[in-house]
Amino acid sequence: MKEVLTRIDPTVLTLSDKLVNINRVAKVMKGGKRLSFSALVVTGDGHGHVGIGLGKANEVPVAISKANATARKNLIKVPLIGTTIPYEVRVKFGAAYVLLKPAAPGTGIIAGGSVRAVLEASGIKDILTKSMGSSNRTNVAKATMLALSRLKNPKEELAKRKGTTQVEETVTDD
Repeated sequence: MKEVLTRIDPTVLTLSDKLVNINRVAKVMKGGKRLSFSALVVTGDGHGHVGIGLGKANEVPVAISKANATARKNLIKVPLIGTTIPYEVRVKFGAAYVLLKPAAPGTGIIAGGSVRAVLEASGIKDILTKSMGSSNRTNVAKATMLALSRLKNPKEELAKRKGTTQVEETVTDD
């Protein structure tokens, strides 16, 4: 059974963008070095929607605007239980390895770098994280997004496994 991913419309959300990384890339050509830039941007509404985008261009502002557009296209919905995630998740993307653990209210976001940027944009307030392996900001951000996309809402999953819906459970026989 294959799930159909529904696109999230960015126009109905109030999104805020955060620039995570700008990387200057030099390509050596016959006439010398040709410089270009890549920008990594995280966007989110602070209420469970988050996306990341990577934009590349010859000028920094163009790269940032491309990254913003890509981030708005790649929005995902993160299931939140209060101010944290429902359960622990571990993900590897490239050589970047990310561990996300739910935390008690009041703990705050225990994370650094691009993991923190993604979690703040998604609206998660209490979480424990560990980033291992590669410290490449792009791959760490993508690993965090992959981890958040793999999270499922436990109540919905339980209903799917039982083969019932929430509506059927409330019906009573007279």
